[in-house]
Amino acid sequence: MSTNNATLKPMAAFEKSLGELADFVGVEKNRAELKFTGVTLDSRAVKPGDLFFALSGGKAHGAHFAHDAISRGAVAVVTDPLGAQLLKGSVPTLILEDPRAWVGAIASWFYHNPFDAIEAVGITGTNGKTTTSALVEEIWRLDGRTSGFIGTIGIAIGGEEFAARFTTPEGTDLQAIVATMRERHVRNLVMEVSSHALELRRIAGAHFKVVGFTNLTQDHLDFHGDMESYFLAKARLFTSEYADNAIVNIDDPYGLRIFSDAQIPMKSLSRSNKKADWYYQSFETTPSGTGYEVAIRGPGGILIEGHLPLLGLHNLDNALLAIALATETGVDPVAISYYMRALTAPVGRLEPVIVGQKFLALIDYAHTPDAVSRALATARSITKGRVIAVLGCGGDRDKTKRPLMGEALRAGADLAIFTSDNPRSEDPLQILIEMVGDARSEGALVEPDRRAAIALAVLEAQEGDCVIVLGKGHERGQEIHGIKYPFDDRIELARAIEELA
Repeated sequence: MSTNNATLKPMAAFEKSLGELADFVGVEKNRAELKFTGVTLDSRAVKPGDLFFALSGGKAHGAHFAHDAISRGAVAVVTDPLGAQLLKGSVPTLILEDPRAWVGAIASWFYHNPFDAIEAVGITGTNGKTTTSALVEEIWRLDGRTSGFIGTIGIAIGGEEFAARFTTPEGTDLQAIVATMRERHVRNLVMEVSSHALELRRIAGAHFKVVGFTNLTQDHLDFHGDMESYFLAKARLFTSEYADNAIVNIDDPYGLRIFSDAQIPMKSLSRSNKKADWYYQSFETTPSGTGYEVAIRGPGGILIEGHLPLLGLHNLDNALLAIALATETGVDPVAISYYMRALTAPVGRLEPVIVGQKFLALIDYAHTPDAVSRALATARSITKGRVIAVLGCGGDRDKTKRPLMGEALRAGADLAIFTSDNPRSEDPLQILIEMVGDARSEGALVEPDRRAAIALAVLEAQEGDCVIVLGKGHERGQEIHGIKYPFDDRIELARAIEELA
């Protein structure tokens, strides 16, 4: 998606008072007549008339930025007792014991509950959220609906696209975005829901007609601590607080657990379990190897047949969930049979790079052990020659998955090239040591410079091989010590091929 960075706030004017807010959250009124006309928790984004949320953070308390917010035009602050102590009564303040838990709900209230006006779908899981969400949105567009998208690759409102900072925006931003969609007569919204957003209650105040679960594999343990905590964060989406209905992949053990402990009406989904509500009656790879001929069964005798032009078994799962979710929102299954042939994977997901070379070149966002294994298995299935793969691990993220990703790279590639991803504040060489492990296996190379690693992969490629660059996908920058340098795997891969032509 594009990088249009226009502020996503509705054109309509909104105004509330601190007294009304105090009534809403159930605390004693304070400066009841003071009016505010916006809400934000980013002091840099404050507009005159805003209410600023000063929250406790991992590195600093938001109260330290309150005076900057006031200087930019904020009229009042919502904070916790510690924040109030830091502010010492210097600005109009409303004190809540846990303001973070209230941010989304307050923003929803301020913007007059925008989710109530839109039929929304939420999708969570470790891998497949972006692809599944993009496929749902694509089906809606093919069905002539004005739709919205919020996820890792950006935000879309009708045909207009915007950049996104997070997979799931902060609560104030999310509600403003959905209020903008409501204003632009968006009928349907699909959004990725991250575990961070659920744990930090960014989606408080949001509600979905139906939610979907893809899978759960190791990721984000730097934040959640262990797989059980990670799972419990995801499972919060499958409750009446957030959703009316759910469709869950029961091929995944965590999905089966959610389905078995259902708290809301649920339908099951499986690639081949014919006892599930949604399943493939059959699927066969096309002779060209560029997709599948499928027959899908759904509840009530639904049969959807046709050509699915996506690569990889994991995309069979993503497409099945997307089709089930689209059907749940009223798209005619007969129409889906027709739309299916026009579906495309989102940017950076097994995306081909073609500049006249005699080998296959792909980029993919895979950045978990499971995703790396799946991407390499797909590359193997469509390649006659060798699979040459380039992979790094991000800094300041889950360190425990680094050796697992290294193992997945070595297991799935004929030539594994270890490199840097976004090292952020960490030493790239230390990250590589953790990826590679104690012993460097035959068929593995280490090149810390990502540009040079991509060029090395291309140099090694022969006719019939596959070069696949993993980890960054759609991203257009490489973050090193707080600076994001321009870097696009698609451009770098194409450039390396052209230089050897």
